[in-house]
Amino acid sequence: MNPILQILKELNISDEKINELFQALTENPMMAMAFISQLNIPADKLQEIMSIVMADHGLIEEAVNELGLDYSKVEEAKAKLTSGNA
Repeated sequence: MNPILQILKELNISDEKINELFQALTENPMMAMAFISQLNIPADKLQEIMSIVMADHGLIEEAVNELGLDYSKVEEAKAKLTSGNA
């Protein structure tokens, strides 16, 4: 299992909320950040997730694919953010 998803499950975050989070990530990364704050993830676990992501950016794609979402949407959102059109 993807380590990001594993940590979220260990925190008893429901599959529904995990799917919502990654759906938000694929549609609007800024919206995903707001959604993360609503999950009340302890700071140490959030830092652990961020460290994992920073060490291996491919894990986001892996998690999105594992959840059956469209990773191309993440790339589109990322392009919008970097071009300032978000």
